[in-house]
Amino acid sequence: MKISHARIPEEVLHVTQTLEQAGFEAYLVGGCVRDMVREVEPKDWDVTTNAHPEDIQRLFPEHYANNDFGTIGIKTESETPTLQVIEVTPYRSESGYSDRRRPDQVIFGVSLEDDLSRRDFTINALAYRPKDQELVDLHGGITDLKEKRLRTVGDPKRRFTEDALRMMRAVRFSAQLGYTIDPKTMAAIAENHELLNDIAIERVAHEFTLLIETDEPMHGIIFMQKLGLLQHVVPELEEGIGCEQGGAHAFDVFEHNLRTLQAAADKNHPTPLRIAALLHDIAKPATRRTGGKNKKYTFFGHEVVGAKMAKRIMQRLKYPRETTDLVMNFVRWHMFFADPDEVTLSAVRRTIARIGEDHIQQLLDLRVCDRIGTGRPKEQPFRLRKYKAMVDEALREPISVKMLKINGDQIMKLSGEKPGRRLGFVLHALLEEALDDASKNTEEYMERRALELLKMDEKTLQNLAEAGKKRQEEEESAALKEIAREHRVG
Repeated sequence: MKISHARIPEEVLHVTQTLEQAGFEAYLVGGCVRDMVREVEPKDWDVTTNAHPEDIQRLFPEHYANNDFGTIGIKTESETPTLQVIEVTPYRSESGYSDRRRPDQVIFGVSLEDDLSRRDFTINALAYRPKDQELVDLHGGITDLKEKRLRTVGDPKRRFTEDALRMMRAVRFSAQLGYTIDPKTMAAIAENHELLNDIAIERVAHEFTLLIETDEPMHGIIFMQKLGLLQHVVPELEEGIGCEQGGAHAFDVFEHNLRTLQAAADKNHPTPLRIAALLHDIAKPATRRTGGKNKKYTFFGHEVVGAKMAKRIMQRLKYPRETTDLVMNFVRWHMFFADPDEVTLSAVRRTIARIGEDHIQQLLDLRVCDRIGTGRPKEQPFRLRKYKAMVDEALREPISVKMLKINGDQIMKLSGEKPGRRLGFVLHALLEEALDDASKNTEEYMERRALELLKMDEKTLQNLAEAGKKRQEEEESAALKEIAREHRVG
């Protein structure tokens, strides 16, 4: 099989040609070869060679040592991010994996055949030599690509014992490429899934994120559950299996969460929203009670309990704080309206203030995905469209201090007030009034009211400024107490 040089970037060819001209072998290897055979644009380019690390460093002065396995990053002048560094790794063999993660011993100076035999899956054990257009396939990777099959190189149990994260990678590649998993490989995952506990949670979370970012994350998570992997990553999801919802829901909680995630993937939503879609009803099994007006089951407060659960899950997986907070807020406020005829603009403004102007559209997107996940044919019924219209209207009105018709400089010029706590209290007190009644957000009213507020003592002014925050905290506390009292959850 021939691969045209026209498909290989000049930066990559420069690296392989430099190595070959110095008397070494140079092959493209791994995912880039797999993708070229599939006629898909590679996302990154890796080179392997019989040169040792010191040889590579001598040939390429602009470099850095990338890891403990001899990988050298060759810097280029490319403006394309994926081509600014080309990684070159010497042929190597590995032995001993006492931590189920890294080899205890790495040996350079081996053959290409030895190097390919240590790799994870046959479709990633392909090598291509640009010099003579030689495609090396020692493990049936081309056949597996044609048959869309994922199979380990050699004994699957041995591969997974070497690095247990390969079990997650198998599921991720299956979802990413739309491939089936070879029966022997699948059986080895089911037999050895507990080895995943030996892997650092950061590595597991990274692979889980890559799975969520595929086009078919539902496919992958179903595989994770059936093969025993999900219980080591997000076991809370499995509590939704068989948890019937009734009403408009055609699926149990587990499948509903997965279908909501898949809807987010189908619409190419960003990663935090996809995670929130997966976790949005995570607390329904814990809050389900029998009975309720015209309903078989109720899930009172599941969004409040779910936000707490989502935070614990995200922290356990060591996601960044910003991502954790965003997902938690999406879960907390995904039930942001019930009847639009009863929703006021003031309530809409407060939802925007809670989730943030930058994220309100994503919260609406989550609601659409949630609806798709129930199995309903209509994505956006009248009441959701009406709520969106109210959001658009509210976004023209004050949601934060910066949107007031007055600022701190104007107040100081008007009143002679100096910078400090009192000025901040005045601005937040004005915002609280504007949130309740947007018609007050005029320059005339704000100037008059600012002067009135400045006549108050600092304690009274502070109380007014913090009224909104205090009210929100009281609402949250009351919701939690009610849930704990009536449902003994949380």
